[in-house]
Amino acid sequence: MDRGIGGEADASLSISISMTFTNKFTKQHSIMYNGSQAGGVRKLTISWVKRVKAAVSDVYYGLSFRQRIGIAFLLLIALAIGIVGTASYLIASKELQRNAFASSRESVSKTTQLLDDKLYSVSKSVRSIMLSDSFNLLMQDVQGNHISNYYVHLSEMQYQFSQAMFNEPLIESILVATPIGDFYPLSQRRSPNLSFYESNLYYLAKDNNAGLWLRGHTDLFFTGESRVLSFVTKGTQDYFSNTNVYFIVNISESGLIGMMNKGSSQKEGSYFIVDSTGNEVMRTSWSAQHNMRRDEPFLRNVTVEGQGSFFHSFGETEYLVNYSRSSTVNDWLLFGIQSRDKLLAQMKDVQQATIYLMLLFLLAAWFVSSKLTGLLVRPLYRLQRLMREVEDNRLTVRFESKSRDEVAQVGFQFNRMLDEINRLLRDVRASEAGKREAEMRALTAQMEPHFLYNTLNTIYCKSEMGENEEVNKMIMALSTMFQLGLSGGKDWNTLEDELTHVEQYCAIQGMCYEDLFRYEVHVADPELLAYYVPKIILQPIVENSIQHGFRDRRAGGRIHLDVCQEGGKLLHIVIRDNGSGTDPQLVAESMKTPGGSPSGKGFALYNITNRLSLYYGDEARMELCSPAAGGTRTDLWIPMRRGEIQWHG
Repeated sequence: MDRGIGGEADASLSISISMTFTNKFTKQHSIMYNGSQAGGVRKLTISWVKRVKAAVSDVYYGLSFRQRIGIAFLLLIALAIGIVGTASYLIASKELQRNAFASSRESVSKTTQLLDDKLYSVSKSVRSIMLSDSFNLLMQDVQGNHISNYYVHLSEMQYQFSQAMFNEPLIESILVATPIGDFYPLSQRRSPNLSFYESNLYYLAKDNNAGLWLRGHTDLFFTGESRVLSFVTKGTQDYFSNTNVYFIVNISESGLIGMMNKGSSQKEGSYFIVDSTGNEVMRTSWSAQHNMRRDEPFLRNVTVEGQGSFFHSFGETEYLVNYSRSSTVNDWLLFGIQSRDKLLAQMKDVQQATIYLMLLFLLAAWFVSSKLTGLLVRPLYRLQRLMREVEDNRLTVRFESKSRDEVAQVGFQFNRMLDEINRLLRDVRASEAGKREAEMRALTAQMEPHFLYNTLNTIYCKSEMGENEEVNKMIMALSTMFQLGLSGGKDWNTLEDELTHVEQYCAIQGMCYEDLFRYEVHVADPELLAYYVPKIILQPIVENSIQHGFRDRRAGGRIHLDVCQEGGKLLHIVIRDNGSGTDPQLVAESMKTPGGSPSGKGFALYNITNRLSLYYGDEARMELCSPAAGGTRTDLWIPMRRGEIQWHG
């Protein structure tokens, strides 16, 4: 090992020779090209060669015999390894690039075929409706202008609509526009504001007998304002003349995008569809960021054959673009975009493997050459002493040297390694803090959705019964509750907001379970409302009282919430109810596991206990008991904070 440092010196000298050679070559090369006479160029070339030889000779003869052997050995090995490694890399990379491009083209072709199959399936669903008996009867009434049977045919068409939407899940809505009225699935809410015959779709489709596909747009005829692609075609029957009947079939834009990307081999790619003018057919994340109509060089690369590939730069990144024309809608082109660097990632692996092998052999050559050279041991001893200090966890030590030789470079690498270790230690500490933050957020989000389901179901029932005022109150309460619960992504609420959140929750539950309970709150000092507490810390306890404490009641329930301060440092919050009570020991045991007890009583309390621990450590606590008078009492002691706090470490 001691003789290995000399190889480093030889390598440094070889680099010096190379740099001298390169500098002189650049200077003389520039002079040679500035000459205008052939004879002058020849003289300059001879002069340049002589100067290079003289420079190399000066350096070479200034070396010791040991250094000459080491440099010659390293240069020969490096040249041989470089030639073999470069040739291997070029051959392998060329094959990988060919396979990657072929795979990308195949993926786009398959996606285009899948798109055409889906578009054909939609048109096939329309034809199946046209062949049905119920549509035949509808056409008879349209032909005779018999309006009286409108609702009968509307009911009979429901099966046909359901069957078509079942066979093709991408279909979001169907509208059959006729002179005697519109026919559509009753599960869809028809917008009364626009008639098909007054829309632009009618003027686009009335002269097109083969059917027309329209690019993505907001649904005009049904509520919800979702983005859809529309297929518009005339409704026909063999025994009827033109009756001005039209089918409008809307398919989900997001569903079609998801279908195209599902199972795609382009893990890093993007699909989008544009028409021949560059207008987006579907609004994807890629087409929203890049306006193809303004990218004329991009569109000029598209050939009339409708299939091919080319490279194109978006910003500073070069992409492989594969495209294929839809056989169903001839004006639509599907594009697949893949970053060239990511597409050829395997080539980087081959390149790295080649470099590693070359480095391996170069290191072997260095080891052999080091046996032929001497080394300087004194700096190594100093470096060894520093390493022993590092073993004793003294990471502040550093190697110092005025020299810039190979041993000094090792010392500087050692310094950089220590800097990296210190950085990694800081990253580990930050990562641990991040894990605790992620755990806290996960605990905050663990609320069962049954409350939302019950609330929406109650809103629906009250809406059906015409209790619009109650519906408005519940919607406003639910909106306020969610607004406070989300709190703009923050993890903290003021006590006032938290009490308002519980109040809105109780208002909603009060309308869901009428006369079941009364909710009262008392704050000893209004100034306490400005203190911060973790959000959604009280609502799960109140929910336990309603869901478990009052489960055997129909009326007469009471929930009291009292807030005061204790010792000038803690908020003392007490939640009491007159419910069926609970076994504190059983709940305390169930709180030790994330799932709670089989009845579910311990889950919310487990959640709160862990969140308090994450925020405050041992400064906060919670106690639960069942008083002799009945019911359940929950006490919370939370440190008083005027603002949001950092995670408890």
